[in-house]
Amino acid sequence: MRTRLIVLDVDDTLYLECDYVRSGFRAVSDYVDQEFGFGGFYDHAWESFLAGRRGNIFDEVLTMLPDDRRPSVPDLVAVYRNHRPDITLCPDARAFLDEVAGDFHLGVVTDGPVASQRNKIEALGLDRWVTEFVVTGEHGPTWHKPSLLPFRHLEEAFGVHGAECVYIADNPHKDFVGPTELGWQAVRMVRPFGLHAEADDAESSRPDARVDGFGGMLDILH
Repeated sequence: MRTRLIVLDVDDTLYLECDYVRSGFRAVSDYVDQEFGFGGFYDHAWESFLAGRRGNIFDEVLTMLPDDRRPSVPDLVAVYRNHRPDITLCPDARAFLDEVAGDFHLGVVTDGPVASQRNKIEALGLDRWVTEFVVTGEHGPTWHKPSLLPFRHLEEAFGVHGAECVYIADNPHKDFVGPTELGWQAVRMVRPFGLHAEADDAESSRPDARVDGFGGMLDILH
C-alpha cells in the first residue's frame, strides 16, 4: 500500500535539540545577568550539559549566586520554555520537506511543554509545509506519546489509515508504540549528537528502518 501521510517528530528529527538547549540557556543567562547581575550562567550551564548532566542544571548554577540575589528555579524554567528559540532546520530536513510537499499529506506529532513546542514550530517555519500539528500537551496527558490518540486523530483528519502512514522520530522509548500498534511504518532518526542517539531500540515497538538523515528517505517508504 502506498504511503500517503508522513508524520514527523520535531526534536532531533527536524533540527538538533541541543541547539534549543543552547538557545534556552542563552535566554536564561541574559535574564539572570539583567535582573541579578550574574554574567556567567550560560558558560556554567552549557558546560554541565556537555558533561551529561540533566534535570538539575539550573539548581547547580544557582548555588554560585548569593542567597539574597538568586532567582527561583521556576522563574528560570519559565524563561527557558517561553523564549523564542534560535534554531534552524537541518539542511537535509528542509530539502526533504521541499521534496515531499504537495505529493504527501504532512503532519507533526510532538510532546513537550506547549509553549516550547509551539515556539519551535514557529521558529522552524514548519507551517510552510505541514498542515496538521498535534502538540500533545494541548490535549492533555492521555495524548502524550506513547498514546495512540494523536495518530488516530491524524488518520481521521486525512482520511488514511495503517500502512498508508509513516512516523519519523528519534526516541525509541516512546515514539513508535502508537504508530506501530496502528500498523504504520516507523522510521527512527538517529542523528549524530541527538539526545537519544545511543539508546537501544525498544523490543516491543522496533522501527522498520533506522536513518541518520533524510537523504534517500523516499526510497525506504512503501
